[in-house]
Amino acid sequence: MTGVLRPGHAQVRVLNLEESVKFYRDVMGLVETGRDDQGRVYFKCWDERDHNSYIIRESDQAGIDFIGFKVQNEDALNTLEKDLNDYGIETRRIPAGDLLETGERVRFTLPSGHELELFATKTSVGNGMSLTNPGPWCADSEKGISPVRFDHALLYGPNIDQVKKIFTEVLGFYLVERVLGEDGSTEMAIWLSCSHKVHDIAFVEYPEPGKLHHCSFLMETWEQVLRAGDIMSMNEVAVDIGPTRHGITRGCTIYAWDPSGNRFETFMGGYQPYPDYEPITWTAENFGQGLDYPQRKLHETFLTVVS
Repeated sequence: MTGVLRPGHAQVRVLNLEESVKFYRDVMGLVETGRDDQGRVYFKCWDERDHNSYIIRESDQAGIDFIGFKVQNEDALNTLEKDLNDYGIETRRIPAGDLLETGERVRFTLPSGHELELFATKTSVGNGMSLTNPGPWCADSEKGISPVRFDHALLYGPNIDQVKKIFTEVLGFYLVERVLGEDGSTEMAIWLSCSHKVHDIAFVEYPEPGKLHHCSFLMETWEQVLRAGDIMSMNEVAVDIGPTRHGITRGCTIYAWDPSGNRFETFMGGYQPYPDYEPITWTAENFGQGLDYPQRKLHETFLTVVS
C-alpha cells in the first residue's frame, strides 16, 4: 500500500462533553487516550495502534469538524500536497502537536464543504498486547461495544461529482459502488476505497454542505454486531436502523445516535474489492434494497437526519 493508507481520525462536535465521554468510553467501549488544552478528548478503538482515531469537542451544534487520512510517510504527504495544489486545490499546513501525538497535517476543503486532512505521523501506543507471541485480545476489548477500529465515514454535501474526481484523480482512491438518481445517470451516492476494504469514505449528494451522516466502527463478527444492539438497548441508546444487512457493500450493521445526535454505525463484513474491479451500480428504484436488503426499505431518517 502506498500514498493514502487508511482513515486516521475524525473530530466530532458534541453538545455535552462529559456526557459524551461517558457514552464513548463506557457504552461504545473506546479507550480514552488524552485531553488537550483546547478541551478536546481523544479516543482510540482497542485494536488500533495509533494514539487516537476519534476526537470530540463540546459545541452548541453537533456534527463533524474534519476527517483525516493517514498517508505512507512524509514524502507521500509532500507529494500529495503538491498534487492537490497542481489540481487547483488550496491547502494549508497545521503544525505538529496541534492534535495530541500527531504530526504535521495538510488540510483542504472539499467541494462538499467538508474539511479533509492528510497526515503521516501519529504516536503508536499499541493495542495492549505484546508484539511478540501476543494473545488474540486484551482486557480493553471486553469493555462496552468495543469495536476494533474506526472504519469509515459517510458524509452528506453538494458537488459529489467534483469530490469523486479529487479522490480518484489526485488521492488514489477508486469507486467501489454508486447509486444513480432517477435520471439513470447522475451519481447520487458514491463509495470510495483507498485499500481493499469495501469503502474508506462515502458521500451522498445533499444541498447543505459539510454534514455528517455517520462515523462507522468495525466489529469482527455478526454476533458482535448483535451484542452491540443488546448494549445499546440496555443503555437506552436511540437506534436508527438494524440489525440488518446492506445490499450496498454487503455489510451487516446497526445505526444509532450518540447523546448529541451524531449518528454512528457498528459494522462488519462486506466484500474485499481491488482497484481493477468494475464499480457496482444501484438504480434509484432499488436503493431501498441497497440500504436494507431484507426489508427492501428506504428509511426516511437515513435520508434526512444528519448532523
